[in-house]
Amino acid sequence: MYLNDKKIAIYGLGHIGLPTAAILASNDLEVIGADINPDNVDKINKGICSFKEPGLDELVKKVVENDKLKATTDLEEAARLADILIVIVPTPIDDKKNADLSYVISACKSISHGLNKGNLVIIESTVPPETGTNVVKDILEESGLICGKDFHLAYSPERALPNNTIYEMTHNTRIVGGYNQESADMASQLYSYITEGDIIIVKNMTSAEMVKLMENTYRDVNIALANEFALLCEKIDVDVNEVINSANYHPRVNIHTPGPGVGGHCIPVDPYFLIELGRKYDVKTRLLDASRAINNYMPEHVLELLLKYKTDKEDYSVGILGMAYKGNVDDIRESPSIDLIKLLESYDFDVYVNDPHVSSEIIESYDVESISYPDALKCDCVILMTDHDLYKDLKADMLPNKFIISTRPILDADEFRKEGINFQAIGNIYR
Repeated sequence: MYLNDKKIAIYGLGHIGLPTAAILASNDLEVIGADINPDNVDKINKGICSFKEPGLDELVKKVVENDKLKATTDLEEAARLADILIVIVPTPIDDKKNADLSYVISACKSISHGLNKGNLVIIESTVPPETGTNVVKDILEESGLICGKDFHLAYSPERALPNNTIYEMTHNTRIVGGYNQESADMASQLYSYITEGDIIIVKNMTSAEMVKLMENTYRDVNIALANEFALLCEKIDVDVNEVINSANYHPRVNIHTPGPGVGGHCIPVDPYFLIELGRKYDVKTRLLDASRAINNYMPEHVLELLLKYKTDKEDYSVGILGMAYKGNVDDIRESPSIDLIKLLESYDFDVYVNDPHVSSEIIESYDVESISYPDALKCDCVILMTDHDLYKDLKADMLPNKFIISTRPILDADEFRKEGINFQAIGNIYR
């Protein structure tokens, strides 16, 4: 299959979909971006990226100007025009911690109304195992076409790190699983236009779906282990990060870094898809359940440190440094800071937030005031939640109230304590 004369439709123009569309378009392929958000579509058609990602602004602007990328809200028309259709829409969890496939289902229904013979459909959205064969296939066959005969179907999980998305997409190994071998081979050829890395074809779509969930669940379990180590180290006056760094010199040990919880669109969500699978097949996912419980508890532990070491002053103010779930990004999805804000407000603290990467409008949508960095440092207690570069230069003399809780290992606790600062840290408290 040669792609030079093929049109590609990308369903979902978010943090993964838009870079995917831009990279394919930069390879001189004609790409249609399909999204239900008219504001996002309008911005893209003007060559504007609606979120921060290094290098993406320039790339989107270039491919739009070259008439290689166009965005639309008409999802069915995009299907009718395209030869290859890639679904990269969100898959959140509902209130019962089950996968919410409504965006995937909606996108696939739109595709089914415009699906043509010979088309290739690829799902990149993270989904529970067997979604491709038990859900997506059936929806697409509502078109009257038969999967594996009239059209092709494959699954390939995205792998990209925010703030380094374009490099990772163009260099990381891709995993591909097809409904049949021909589907897998066609999808593999497509990804050769995106990545210089290896392309590994696994046995089927369900295997590829499982790969993605295993990768992120491994990280969630590892972080939970690190967090449990941190809670133990606090009881025996041991610096957990010093111990972890030393333990990781062992050639077969790779303990992750403890912190205030787990954020992002993958790690705190994907394990629930496997837990849901376990319930479906009556398999007890004890380790996964425990890991989720530990990581979900960590914002509460931050609150416990505050309650333990704060003064009895009335109208106590708390300045949170960082709303984003990780350093130097503007992404707040599943951020532990959001959980902490809710906890602090339930205790009637005066809560203020600073984040150099997240807009004040987004911060204040959570009913807290967005304030400047210097003003945040004037609060009765400062809680460092995100490892933004800006915060790495924080010094003791910048904290007039001499109380900080650090949830990220970017500051030297000893240096602060020498200057009389009440410096508490996850896995390294000071009595």
